[in-house]
Amino acid sequence: MAQRWGVMGEENLDTRLLAELTEQSQDLNSDALRITREALTEYGQQEPERRWWQRGGAVATLVGGAALLGTVRASAASSDDIMALQTAASLENLAVSVYTTAAGLPFIKNGNKTVAAFITKTTSQHTAHGQAFNSAATQAGGKAQTAADPKYLAVVKAALPTIKSPADVVKLAITLEDVAAQTYTSYVGKVSDPQLRKLFASVAPVEAQHRSTLLAVQALLAGGHPELIAIPTDAAKLPAAAGSVGFPDAFYPTKNASPTSEGAVK
Repeated sequence: MAQRWGVMGEENLDTRLLAELTEQSQDLNSDALRITREALTEYGQQEPERRWWQRGGAVATLVGGAALLGTVRASAASSDDIMALQTAASLENLAVSVYTTAAGLPFIKNGNKTVAAFITKTTSQHTAHGQAFNSAATQAGGKAQTAADPKYLAVVKAALPTIKSPADVVKLAITLEDVAAQTYTSYVGKVSDPQLRKLFASVAPVEAQHRSTLLAVQALLAGGHPELIAIPTDAAKLPAAAGSVGFPDAFYPTKNASPTSEGAVK
C-alpha cells in the first residue's frame, strides 16, 4: 500500500523502495568511508594518526579530524590540491544545508517517515564527506572550509522560494548531487597526490548514487506513476526508460565540474 509523501496528495511513494535505496546508499557510503580512512591514513604516514583512524565508527572518527591530524607531518600537497579539497568541502557544506532545510519543510517533516529517514541518512553522509575533505585540507597545511560553495549557494537561494512540493526538493537535490559527482570525478585527474585521488574516487560514486536514486524517483513522479515506485513492482507497466533513467551516461561527465578555486578559502 503506497503511503503519502507529504501534504501534496497526488504524490505517493511505496516506503519499501526508499527503505531499500537508503540501505544501498548506506552500504556504498560505508565502503567509501573505509577507502577514505585508508587514503587519509596513508596520506598522513605517521603511526599515531594511523591508530586514531582505526578507532570507532566511520562517521564518528571523522568528527574533529582536522584537529587530531594537526600532529601529522606536513604533506607535499600542492596549493591546487588544497583548493580542490576546500571546494569539495564547500559543496558538501551546501548539500548539508539544503538537506537540513528540506527535512524541516512541512510536506517532508509531516509526511512519509521513510523519506524523512532517507534525507537524514543522506545528510549524515554529506557531513562525513565534508569532514574528510577538511581533514585532508588541514593535514596538507591549508584551512578548513566552513562556508558553502558561492556559485551553487546562489542557485539554492534562487530556488528555495519556488519549492512547493517534494518534487521541487528532488529537482534541487539532483543539481547538487550531480555537480558534486562531476567535480570529484574531475578532481581524481587533477590532484597531484595519489591518496587524494583515492579520496575523491571513493566519494564520487556515493554522490552519483544519490543522483541516480533521485532521477528514478523524479521520473516516476513526473510520469504520474508513483505507484510503480515499489519492490516488487509491476514491471509490465514500467515506462520503457525505467531501466536507464537513473544512469543517463555511459561515463560520468565532468563538463560541469567546479574549478578547484571555486570554493577555496579566500
